[in-house]
Amino acid sequence: MASSSLLSSTMFRPISLRAASKLPVGLYARTLATPSSSKLSFKDTLNEGPSLDDFIAGDVSDRVVLGNTSQPRLPSFLKTSIPKGASFAKIKKDLRGLGLHTVCEEARCPNIGDCWGGKPGATEEEGKRAATATIMLMGDTCTRGCRFCSVKTSKAPPPLDPHEPENTAEAISRWGLGYIVLTSVDRDDLADGGCHHFAETIMKIKQKAPEILVEALTGDFAGNLDHVAAVAKSGLDVYAHNIETVEALTPFVRDRRATFRQSLKVLDHAKKQGVRVTKTSIMLGVGENSEQIMDALRELRKVDVDVVTFGQYMRPTKRHMKVDRYVEPSEFDHWKQVAEDMGFLYVASGPLVRSSYKAGEYFIENVLRGKGTERRTQKLVQHDAS
Repeated sequence: MASSSLLSSTMFRPISLRAASKLPVGLYARTLATPSSSKLSFKDTLNEGPSLDDFIAGDVSDRVVLGNTSQPRLPSFLKTSIPKGASFAKIKKDLRGLGLHTVCEEARCPNIGDCWGGKPGATEEEGKRAATATIMLMGDTCTRGCRFCSVKTSKAPPPLDPHEPENTAEAISRWGLGYIVLTSVDRDDLADGGCHHFAETIMKIKQKAPEILVEALTGDFAGNLDHVAAVAKSGLDVYAHNIETVEALTPFVRDRRATFRQSLKVLDHAKKQGVRVTKTSIMLGVGENSEQIMDALRELRKVDVDVVTFGQYMRPTKRHMKVDRYVEPSEFDHWKQVAEDMGFLYVASGPLVRSSYKAGEYFIENVLRGKGTERRTQKLVQHDAS
């Protein structure tokens, strides 16, 4: 009778006899005895909500909230328009034709239309010179798995394309851009980390279009400074390597093979090879605090990093780490002022800023072309005096 009473008072989860026959006896018994409380709760929620007639009559609230509401909502200042324009279309077409990849697409950057589209309202030639594209070398598959990055990963990516340096140089030379950023996936599977492939691409670009300024955004080459030097001496104009976040959060944000101190050594060694401008980027909104950011900036100045950018971390998919908070534009303005006061040559800071966002900014171009040395000297003198 106890068994009969239990059966008559329990809400069963429906299961077919055919499906049940494939289950172990113990699991089948637990299935029968488990109430479908979650389905009952969801059904009740639907019954208590607005009906179809309510929607037709417009007798409902302005917003119906679905899904997880515990995460911070995306602020309006982080919403961007759909990319378009002649410069955008040409760059995308050439990339497809030559089988090239960009971090703009692979990392789902929100600024792709802004960077590829060039200068709004300008002539076609002016627009192209103001556009910036970030080519991703060595394929679209990375050997590391940082928690913030949407680039796909594998322990054994496909082999390098020997024609990629030539194809990249050819595409870039005909775009008519004034500034180009080259980056790459991490290739820990290669003996040299891909540094010579990287360097060859830069040299071919300079051969075909010597007037184009080239920024290389590299990985850490597993801390091998000889590999860093190979890229640094290839003829580039800006050597960039991102620390991504503050030191305390690095093990939780980046792949465990990347460390904050290792990244500092990369930037330091690149500068010692004669690179004129070194650059890094920091994401905000991953759980950092003000003192940790200050510590990171002090360490960057110790190794003479010239350019730093601050941007908002944006969760690319639900498989990646959550956003801790959305940082207000005023806070980005604050860090821009702090970094400038510390003596950085140039600072880009804003919710939508990324490491290669508008990399060819007017001031940086002037410095690289030898027209902005007076301002740079003045800023460094002011910093030393303070």
